[in-house]
Amino acid sequence: MAEYDDAIQALLDKKAIEEVLVKYCRGADRGDADLIAEAYHPAATEDHGGTFLGSAADYLEMIRKVLPSAGRMSHAITNMLIELEDSTHATSECYIMTFSRREAKGEAFDSLTMARLIDKFEKRGGKWAIVHRRLAWEWNHEMPTRETWGRGMIAPDVSKLIRGGKKPNDILYNFGFGRE
Repeated sequence: MAEYDDAIQALLDKKAIEEVLVKYCRGADRGDADLIAEAYHPAATEDHGGTFLGSAADYLEMIRKVLPSAGRMSHAITNMLIELEDSTHATSECYIMTFSRREAKGEAFDSLTMARLIDKFEKRGGKWAIVHRRLAWEWNHEMPTRETWGRGMIAPDVSKLIRGGKKPNDILYNFGFGRE
């Protein structure tokens, strides 16, 4: 019976870690830095693959300035593997594919990027959170922005589309989810 209970607890722990990672991505897409902050334990470190190295608190301070005005983003997590070391320590690896709408030097473009996250997790007070993150950039593809919505087949009148937005203006927050 204890073996059965251990297996169930392992599934619950892995699901809790998965939820931390998914909510982190939701926070990035919706410009919700508070949601991203929940992914880290105090004193956590962030190694963002050559773009940032330091405390998660300093990383959060930086993204709090950037996210609200960042372009549209969609993060998709794939190939998630979570290895439980014991009842309070785990390591995860997942791939993050990010679609983003960007602008540089007056030129709009779409960017498709694949990165990998390696996270060290700890469970403290019943809560799983990141204590150290390392990111590796895998590849990037950029292309001119051509938003035609299936050449008009998806949305003949794009002015009628309900578009995603940043916190608090996204439908997620107006539908009763997320933070008030």
